[in-house]
Order: sequence, then structure tokens, then C-alpha cells
Amino acid sequence: MAEFDYEVVDGRKIRVRPQEVVSEIDENGYFVRQPNHFTEGFGEGKNPVEKGRYHLVWAKLCHWSNRASIVRELLGLEDAISVNKVDHAKHEKNLGWEFVYDKDHIDPVLGIQFLSEAYYKADDDYTGRTTVPALIDTKTGKVVNNDYTWLTNYFEVDFKPFHKKGAPDLYPEELRKDIDEMNDWLFDNINNGVYKATFARSKEAYWDAYNSFYAAMDILEKRLENQRFLFGDYVTDSDIRLYTTIARLDVSYSRNIGPCKHRLVDYPNLWGYARDLYQIPAFRHNTYFKDFAASVDLNEVDEEYWENTYYDIVVQETDWDTIWKTPTGRESLSKDPAHKFKAEK
Repeated sequence: MAEFDYEVVDGRKIRVRPQEVVSEIDENGYFVRQPNHFTEGFGEGKNPVEKGRYHLVWAKLCHWSNRASIVRELLGLEDAISVNKVDHAKHEKNLGWEFVYDKDHIDPVLGIQFLSEAYYKADDDYTGRTTVPALIDTKTGKVVNNDYTWLTNYFEVDFKPFHKKGAPDLYPEELRKDIDEMNDWLFDNINNGVYKATFARSKEAYWDAYNSFYAAMDILEKRLENQRFLFGDYVTDSDIRLYTTIARLDVSYSRNIGPCKHRLVDYPNLWGYARDLYQIPAFRHNTYFKDFAASVDLNEVDEEYWENTYYDIVVQETDWDTIWKTPTGRESLSKDPAHKFKAEK
């Protein structure tokens, strides 16, 4: 069994979170994201598809998990899959995601304080970071899936029996190959691109990531010039994956990826596209700009200084909702301007 560093919190022996800049940097200074560990899908012979069986854990600050929360609401899975949010709290060492929004920081469904408790219950030898999204089996208290690559697709396909009437078809069969290819490209250049720049530990790695990210943004800006969404008239799974990254760009990621070549608001098409998506209730309900803006590591900064300057003075006085609800006019690009979704068959 691997050796771990621990901190005791309220009588719980909690493992210290591994650091990306230690465990996920290659010999050339490039950030190489850890693989997802719990990747079994759902259905016959796998994790059973049952109403009320699973608990989705996500975090406001994490775009990988944010897309799962949006899809859950879009498809009407609220009664089928319960949900809770986590965040980081101040401790002597970084202990990872904690149920800070609940009484005594205890998740009422699982009875745990830290997400890592469900991870190590599933695999006591797990050595990676405990990440969100995490889908946890409420019968066993174990994580069964943390595979952000495919989790939204599982919600869209395997959990279809529990979709609401008239749910949007976010992963239409005729487009799945194209959507999968787009999602792979978005992961490498956009979703993970901001982290490759943030965590780079060599000039070569940094500039490769930085240039790739902004080149990809230019490609997307051009793609959205004459069509409302990435695949035309209707929102798909790919749009959700792009949105959750670019919604954080100006208020969060731009502070981490170095000199800001362009802000989101500097891309007319992408900026209008992002606002067009925000005006959909499931996107708006799951977007927390004030939290994005305050996404700093409380273990590494002067919390009092941060709260008394940028966060309290600027962030709290910004009316994000009014800004993002500004009309976009992008419906004129669609053959079906009154609808943003194609309903499931």
C-alpha cells in the first residue's frame, strides 16, 4: 500500500491532496493531467441505471464538473440523480474537496466530510487527486465514476429513461462521431489548455500551451461567425464543454495563463455565443461568477488581503447577470431562431 501524508480533522484521518506541479509534470516541464480512475460505464453488467442510486458531487470552481451539473438540469435528471457541491476550506494542509456548504461540513446523503473519503472507500490504494465530478453510489458510499470525459454522455444516453418529457437531444446519434472529435479537440486545446499553461514548469511548455489556446480560440471565433452553435442551430454536448471554460476566462483563467492576449469580450462571436448560452436557465443556474473571480488557493495567499481588495471592492459590485443577459442577436444565424434545442425523439 502507498504511503500517505495525513491530517486529522474532527476525528477523521484525511489524506493530504497531491499537488499537480509535483505529480503531473513531465521531464520537460509539461503538465500531463492524471488519467481518470473510475471509468466503468452504466448499464447491463456495469453500474446499474437506477433512479435515486447515484449522488453527483461537483464544484462551482471546476469546469470539468460544471458541465455535468448543467447536463443534469437540462435533461431533467434532478429526481433521478441527487447532487451536492464541494469547495476548499482552510486547513494546515490542502485536503481537497470538502462539503463546506452543509451543516458541520457533512454531506447529508453520504455522511462524509471530504470527497476523498468516498474515493478511498472505493480504492484504498488510490494515489491520485480526488477530483470532481464524482458520481457516488448511495448504497455503498463508493465513487463509481469520475470520468469527466464521458459522464455527460452517460447522462445523455444511459440515463435516458429518466429524462424529462421533451428533453433536449444533446448527443444526437447522427452527430456523435463529430461531437466526440470536437470534444477531444476542445479538451486538448481549450478545456485542458488553460491548465497546461497554468501548471507549465518550463518556457517551452508554457508557450506551447499559451499559443495553442489562443490559436484554438481564433478557430472557434471563425467557426461561430455564421452559425449559432458549434454544430449549427442547436446546443449539443460540445457547446456545454466549451461554455464552462470560456465563462471563466475573463474572471479567473486570465489571471493564471499569463499575459492576456485577448479577453472573451474581445471575440465578438464567442462573447455573443457565451451570452446566448448563459440565457438558458440550466446554464445560468450553474454559473457562479463571483466564485470564479475569487478562485484562489486559501492555503497559499493572504486571505484577508484578497477579500479586502479585488473580491470585496470589484467582484461584489459587478452585476454579472445583467452583463451576461445582454441580447446577442445570434438567433438570426439559425434556421430555427425560436429554439436552442432539438428535442429527443
